[in-house]
Amino acid sequence: MKDSNVLAWLLEEDQPSVRYLALTGIQGRKEGDPEVKRARAGIARAGWAKDLLDQQLPGGYWVHEKSLFLPTFHATLWKLLVLADLGLTRDDPRMNKAARLWMGRNASADGGFSQTGKSDGHLCITGNSARALVKLGYEDHPAVRRSLEWLVRSQAEKGGWSCWNFGKPPFKGRTLDSWEPLSAFAAYPRQKWTKSMKDAVERGAEFYLERELHKQGARYEPWYRFHYPVHYYYDLLVGLDVLTALGYSGDRRLEYGVSFMKEKRRPDGRWNLDSNRPEDTATLAAWKKEHPKRADYTPIALEEPGKPSKMVTLTCMRVLARLGEPAG
Repeated sequence: MKDSNVLAWLLEEDQPSVRYLALTGIQGRKEGDPEVKRARAGIARAGWAKDLLDQQLPGGYWVHEKSLFLPTFHATLWKLLVLADLGLTRDDPRMNKAARLWMGRNASADGGFSQTGKSDGHLCITGNSARALVKLGYEDHPAVRRSLEWLVRSQAEKGGWSCWNFGKPPFKGRTLDSWEPLSAFAAYPRQKWTKSMKDAVERGAEFYLERELHKQGARYEPWYRFHYPVHYYYDLLVGLDVLTALGYSGDRRLEYGVSFMKEKRRPDGRWNLDSNRPEDTATLAAWKKEHPKRADYTPIALEEPGKPSKMVTLTCMRVLARLGEPAG
């Protein structure tokens, strides 16, 4: 396929979410464009978003009311993350109900978000929550503003974050796996950034760039597998998507990641979904053995691994567009 044919594949009407995100994120069309408005109106009526919304229970939650976080990947928070990715907003009453339920129950007293709301904020949960809530249209909600300020306070002194830092700052640990705070700031309107947010983004971006998005310790194979959903898991495409969204498209330290992304492109111009979660089979088996009581290890699966993926291809094409290589 030529780029124009790949774009036509993304613009097919069977997945209004992908169509909407391709129109806006790849072609750069405005929200007032008639085609954009039509695609957005169809998101909740067909495709993956409709399927997930149909699973929502009358109380506004998914699976059960007891926990909005567990079982991992399938309870309320995880559905909110995917539906926010798919372009839904608070304008849909079902999304508004679920998002307010999450903020009301899982916002922690210290400003972050956690599994229960009764403990201190957890970095990955806070970053994921802030990103999704901003996408859903709650950027001015006090709980979202507090969570972004919490992310600034939770940053290591020289940039970067770690999901395993506990206690009070200053923190020293940091890892490429903890990408969620930068993704939250990438979604947050730039004109609303405070100086401390701007400084945190600059330090955080530098942490990733000086490692060329993948150099930290021994080679870690999951970082080289493109996957979706990406929540709680990092790969090179996640890094490229976040850093280019933050405006670092011209930084030469992205070259390895861009080259790697292009090498993974299929002859027909599309990209495969490598996995629904990036760990290899042996690692996942060991995890299951170590945590036998965990209810679920399977993420929300929109597409089949090993086959062309609209979500992965959409992200890759969006990165190329930010690099000045727009589709035809």
